Amino acid sequence: MSHEHVSYLELLARGAATEAYDRPVLLARASGAGPEALAGLEEAKQLALRVRAELEGRRRREAELSALFATAHDLAGLRDLDAVLRAIVQRARSLLGTEVAYLSLNDPAAGDTYMRVTEGSVSARFQQLRLGMGEGLGGLVAQTARPYVTADYFDDERFQHTRTIDTAVHDEGLVAILGVPLSLGSQVIGVLFAADRRARVFEREQVALLGSFAAHAAVAIDTANLLAETRSALAELERANDIIREHSAVIERASEVHDRLSELVLRGGGVHDVAEAVSEVLGGTVEFTETPAGAVRRAGGHAVRAGDDWVAAVSAGGEHLGALVLRGRPDLDPVDLRTLERAALVTSLLLLARRSAGEAEQRVRGELLDDLLDAPDRDRSLLRERAARLRTDSDAPHVVLAARIDRAGPTGGAEPSGRESADRQRLWSAASHLAATRRGLASARDGGTVLLLPLGPGESAAELARQTARHLGGALREPVTVGASAAVRAPLDHPDQVAGAYQEARRCLDALRLLHRAGEGAAAEDLGFLGLLLADSRDIGGFVERTIGQVVAYDGRRGTDLVRTLDAYFASGMSPARTKDDLHVHVNTVAQRLERVGRLLGPDWQTPSRALEIQLALRLHALSSPVAPG
Repeated sequence: MSHEHVSYLELLARGAATEAYDRPVLLARASGAGPEALAGLEEAKQLALRVRAELEGRRRREAELSALFATAHDLAGLRDLDAVLRAIVQRARSLLGTEVAYLSLNDPAAGDTYMRVTEGSVSARFQQLRLGMGEGLGGLVAQTARPYVTADYFDDERFQHTRTIDTAVHDEGLVAILGVPLSLGSQVIGVLFAADRRARVFEREQVALLGSFAAHAAVAIDTANLLAETRSALAELERANDIIREHSAVIERASEVHDRLSELVLRGGGVHDVAEAVSEVLGGTVEFTETPAGAVRRAGGHAVRAGDDWVAAVSAGGEHLGALVLRGRPDLDPVDLRTLERAALVTSLLLLARRSAGEAEQRVRGELLDDLLDAPDRDRSLLRERAARLRTDSDAPHVVLAARIDRAGPTGGAEPSGRESADRQRLWSAASHLAATRRGLASARDGGTVLLLPLGPGESAAELARQTARHLGGALREPVTVGASAAVRAPLDHPDQVAGAYQEARRCLDALRLLHRAGEGAAAEDLGFLGLLLADSRDIGGFVERTIGQVVAYDGRRGTDLVRTLDAYFASGMSPARTKDDLHVHVNTVAQRLERVGRLLGPDWQTPSRALEIQLALRLHALSSPVAPG
């Protein structure tokens, strides 16, 4: 073996850097070695470099296997899920040599994925990041269950970039990102990432290694979930044993449920109270459903088996109202079956009573509102007494709202069609429910519905109109247009104002329909100067305040002349040059004043629609201002 070959072995033995392997060839060339000797040395160098690469690969694989074994050991003694996931992320970061590693978990309820563990992160915004499914690199991995890698995230157009995600990634300074899915079977539960703050290409082996860590992380999460489910199941078993010990005899259970159901009926309990009481007595889980199967309906008042469950129909007078479903008790003796059937009978009585009470309350609410609209001269003390029984907030400012379903197609006619009648009934029912929850009133009227609702703290009539349109439209799954009046202060003290407010609300509703704004809610204040024509109050001061109030207030505070400048600007055809002549000031002064106006009124103040309203407000302001003595 030549001296040069020994040199290569020494280099391998001490783990020298790659560039050191060129030294023997250079020394031989310097000492005048022949071509054959140099070729032999070059061949030996390449062989030594291959051996060195193989040794480095083995060392890297040994380190990877060691880390994977350590992770498996952590899983075997799993006590703290967060500690195991932290260890996995730390090891992944170390072996891949990245500056940052992190792990996110999917949130099925929210439909996104959120950060669970980070290592090397310095940005609080990044550590609290949530990614929607399909958004960014992580959201795409979570959605497709496939690994994704990018050498430069911000220049990669494969990903759906959002301001939230890009801002967080920019704060962290990340450039190169690798993400692999955390999968349990075919279900993706999260994503494991490795990332650098510089451009970098991740090799296939590194993608596979991160995937191995992701598999361990998924197992850790699954194990923790199984432990939690086991503890929950044990707790359920303990509760079941307690019930068995407490109710040792079937007859005792039947007697107890009879007593409890009787008590519930007497104290006005609800359907869910019945289900809860029967659940406790029978040792299972009883739920009420509004959609019983056909076999249950045909069984009449008897409970029938559905797989491992028992189902008893809830009906009255041939009308099927729902069913009680008992789960967790596949074997029932005859006494327990009769107990479930008796509970279904009690449930039907409670539903009928609740329906009757609800319909009666809706009619009473409608009658009170009809009296306010049609007979405002009624005794106010009697009106207040009726309102108190309905628990309405009669002292608060109220808004009258006119609502109507707007559907494309022909309407009208002397008599409403069957569908229109059904629509009106549905709208009245939804409006009555909303009125009851908001301590207001509702009545069917003029082909639609009228509501009288109290304003909440800081709430405007326009906001209430939009909320009502959204609520009723969502409840009916149809576009519902809502027009609102200005606020009526204490309507029971001023019943004569309610009818006028209703007419104002109807005019606003008609205006919305003419403007092709079906399905929206608005008050006169939303419609600019058109609102002045619709509103009974002709609230000129309110219109001026909403339109140029900030400019008027600025002049009042600073002693400036912005209102006069605006007036001259519009009078001169919006020409700064002619404006400065009219005001006898420099053109730069005009520009500065108009810039201040733009900051007060918004950048769109010179658009045709805004400019028209501003000019009208300026004219009304001038007419309503006191004339200075001449």
